[in-house]
Amino acid sequence: MNGLHGIIFSYERRGELRELGEIRSSASIPFGGRYRAVDFPLSNLVDAGATNVGIVLHGHYQSLLDHLGTGKDWDLSRKRGGLRMLPPFNSRQSWGIMPFRGKMEALAGIRSYLDTIRQDYVALMDGDLVANLPLRDILDSHVKTGADITVVCGNDSFATSDGTYFEVRDGRITEVLFNLHQPRGYRGLEVYILSTKLLLELVDECAGKDKYNWRRDVLQARKDTLNLRAYTWSGFAAQMRSVKEYYDRSMQLLDPAIRAELFTPERPIRAKGTDRTSTYVGPDGVCVNSLISDGCRIDGTVENSIVFSGVTVEAGAVVRDSVLFQGVSVRRNVNLSYVIADKDVEVLADRTLMGHATYPLVLAKASVV
Repeated sequence: MNGLHGIIFSYERRGELRELGEIRSSASIPFGGRYRAVDFPLSNLVDAGATNVGIVLHGHYQSLLDHLGTGKDWDLSRKRGGLRMLPPFNSRQSWGIMPFRGKMEALAGIRSYLDTIRQDYVALMDGDLVANLPLRDILDSHVKTGADITVVCGNDSFATSDGTYFEVRDGRITEVLFNLHQPRGYRGLEVYILSTKLLLELVDECAGKDKYNWRRDVLQARKDTLNLRAYTWSGFAAQMRSVKEYYDRSMQLLDPAIRAELFTPERPIRAKGTDRTSTYVGPDGVCVNSLISDGCRIDGTVENSIVFSGVTVEAGAVVRDSVLFQGVSVRRNVNLSYVIADKDVEVLADRTLMGHATYPLVLAKASVV
């Protein structure tokens, strides 16, 4: 299918992401032992036949650039089209120079790039959405129903209080709601499909009226004049908006049923290639109900945890209910519980660090504890 073009928004999100969001955008947060969040929307698009993807950058995007490279690992390294990184822009306003205020302003900033799109349809996606969506089927449904914009919605388990919600009747969206204290309706996954022609019209109209908010100035303002249709996705979906959400969704991967749903062979999730050796588990090493990536050395005990590549757990150390990013070193007789350790963290011998399931302890990148 050559009729779909992908645009991914890579936002800088701090706040509730705490230390995880200080050095990287939410799209480049590691997830699931070997992936970054952006691997999922990229793979969804490639699996649907998209050969052209633009990523709109925002802030703290060096980690994302290092991860994606030329796009070769996602079959997007091409002489024409392929993966395009679209740098952030600033707009001069009375209050100073600020990054873009919303999707429509970001799209207006890459207006010249939009003119180069040859495909008939565009999929707009957030870079921190972890899901394995059947975008090919969603596009077919979009064309079949004659929708102007198809909105992909999640089930109740995905709902969080800061999202966009849609009331749906017979497949058509009748109300667009956000900033709700009591969520109702379907939670939007921030995935939209529309024609390239309509996208250009909306961008030009919003730019001409200094409107910048996609959900308010497009979805809500034009819900009665545009045919907005909902596509409901009942499978696993997660977004990286807070440390607790990141931790909870990571722990869900220990469920084999969820792993089988997220990593289905029909729609493979691609990731950056590594040249690591196999993981070594020593004679006294113990691994129970955990995901262990390549290149690790486990001489201690790891239970109910997710361990990225290159991690060392020395003898006598116990790691439970934790997430260890790439290159973490856990020295002798350390006890970790409910901890998220960023890249290259070293926990010195005989330390005990304990968080809680409702408030995991986060260790900043390259820190020595």
